[in-house]
Amino acid sequence: MGDKLARIIEKIDQAETDILPGTIRRGLEKESLRIDAEGVLSQQPHPSALGAALTHRYITTDYSEALLEFVTPVTQNVEMLLGFLNELHRFTYLNIGDEKLWVNSMPCILHGEESIPIAYYGESNAGRMKTVYRQGLAHRYGKLMQTISGIHFNFSLEDQFWHFYRDFCGSAAPLRDFKSEAYLGLMRNFYRSDWMIPYLFGASPAVCGTFLEGRDHYLEPLGDHSYFLPYATSLRLSDLGYQSDAQASVHLSLNSLADYTTSLVKATTETYPPYQEIGIQVNGEYRQLNDSLLQIENEYYATMRPKRVAQSGERPSHALQERGVEYIEVRSLDLDPFLPVGIDEDGIRFLDMMMISCLLESSPPMDWDEFRRVRATRNQIAERGREPGLVITKADGTRCSVERCGLEFIKYLEPLADALSSKDGRYRTALDNKRKLFENPELTPSARAMDGIYQHNDTFFYFAKAQAEHHEQIFKQASHDLQFASQFEEEAAASLERAKQMELDDDESFETFLDKYFEH
Repeated sequence: MGDKLARIIEKIDQAETDILPGTIRRGLEKESLRIDAEGVLSQQPHPSALGAALTHRYITTDYSEALLEFVTPVTQNVEMLLGFLNELHRFTYLNIGDEKLWVNSMPCILHGEESIPIAYYGESNAGRMKTVYRQGLAHRYGKLMQTISGIHFNFSLEDQFWHFYRDFCGSAAPLRDFKSEAYLGLMRNFYRSDWMIPYLFGASPAVCGTFLEGRDHYLEPLGDHSYFLPYATSLRLSDLGYQSDAQASVHLSLNSLADYTTSLVKATTETYPPYQEIGIQVNGEYRQLNDSLLQIENEYYATMRPKRVAQSGERPSHALQERGVEYIEVRSLDLDPFLPVGIDEDGIRFLDMMMISCLLESSPPMDWDEFRRVRATRNQIAERGREPGLVITKADGTRCSVERCGLEFIKYLEPLADALSSKDGRYRTALDNKRKLFENPELTPSARAMDGIYQHNDTFFYFAKAQAEHHEQIFKQASHDLQFASQFEEEAAASLERAKQMELDDDESFETFLDKYFEH
């Protein structure tokens, strides 16, 4: 453990108030495809009983009309966080008829790109913008990639912590600036260790053959229309997943907020010739929002992002520039098919420890060479992470086995886990459970998924469909919290009214709306 981290943990232990974990705030965004009774991607529109995807606070859609996204409120309580997510799933199952929720990150049976309906958000200007953006993604990357699902973990700390930490660091910087630079330091350190995410959380070692149709790939055939890599942990995070050759050259510097936002604005404003060839409007129909390398900031396929809640009509880059970083979004988590909502308390508490250690430890600047090196290591783990004796290159250029590197990091976290466990003993339990995965790769979610596939005729689809049916029964048989059910019904109705009102309130053309948005 670094000297700085050891000293700050000692100070936290001595504090009279609950600095950690009491000031941690978390939120989850979890994606799941809707499937029909046969395990094929649903062709049905977003159920009206779930409200309007544009305006519902908790249930929306991502790329496809069939790709649900569940959004929790921000909370300090891990049990409440997962409880809310569970209730969202129960409510959804009450309102999707015979359909089910796919429980794997890699998609179900697809019948070509034409079978993937782009999400529809109504006829308001804001709704049309979201749909056109997705049409742009289809033209740029194809639709297949957009059916991949995952979990986003949002992490922040309350101002009580930040005042304490600024005093500890002896900084006189305005709190907004101090927080922003510290969050960016967290991100740099997280990238230096994020090869552990696909190892510990990866659960997508195989795919359905329909996902690969028409694509060059390097996977091995398995069973009935399945493909895999023998030691893969997360094909979702490999070159087969959220990847873009065009974006490969984009390096959003994390060394300062000004550098980050400047490079982000550049990527969203400068014309990219290959996308210029697609056209923006062709025969009166929009194909994309613009011909920049990124249509909007969210198009960048980063595994984590600095975030600030934007105001209505405000671009994310402008929100960051004006008011600083508010929270960090971790986007590299696979759905665990053995967990009803895809993640559990152990996983969240381990992420807490990883984020806190990355924040409190010294974080030198990261250049492009180091960023490419850590990205290559993460991809190596995604494709070969369980390979016996695998040696990886760490951020500092040194090499060691996956097991030794992982166990060293677990040991590094032990003092932090002990400090947090003085308030919540489950942190040490969570750390001990992750240690077991480095000691025995067969306990990882990816290895367990492969075992499940082998038990279902060596076929990814049969395993995934069985797990979806199992989770369906869990949610349908569970007793429903009437208070939550009433809350979600009221939110669904209110969201439909809000969406309708947005359409009525629009008093300008779509073109004018876009011009104003991109003026920022």
